[in-house]
Amino acid sequence: MSEERPPSDAAREEPADEVRAADATDPDAWATACEEDLEAEKARRRARYGPPPGSAAEELRKLVETVADKLSGLQSPLLGAAASGTAQQVVNQVVRQAKAAVEPVIERNPEVFDHLAAAGSELLAAYRSAVQAQERRWTDRGTARRDEGEGPGPSERIDVD
Repeated sequence: MSEERPPSDAAREEPADEVRAADATDPDAWATACEEDLEAEKARRRARYGPPPGSAAEELRKLVETVADKLSGLQSPLLGAAASGTAQQVVNQVVRQAKAAVEPVIERNPEVFDHLAAAGSELLAAYRSAVQAQERRWTDRGTARRDEGEGPGPSERIDVD
């Protein structure tokens, strides 16, 4: 006879306890795995395409800064040396005033620019839809005429017999 004993109840319960312990350590394992995958995908896209664009308010702020820098750096060759300094001061003053007017609006209402950007996208989609529908009507009309034997233009069939 063999000296082997059947496993006791305690031995049978250990694997179940280990499974429960693993479940207890990370109850949201699926959510954690999804977050890790999402972060890895974001890192891959950043490496491939560069940083994602910011909000519309941030992009407007960058645009204002870039335009201001370009305007401040302009030198007018048409004006003389004396007038060039005065013109440069006027340009700098206008740039400062424009920044002073835009910055508070951006700071108080950053979400407005996101809504305006979304509205612009919707208007563009509506325009595309209208243009595509009109083009479809134009091309359908031309196909129907050719099928009837009228030809491409307003011509008249003459019976010679």
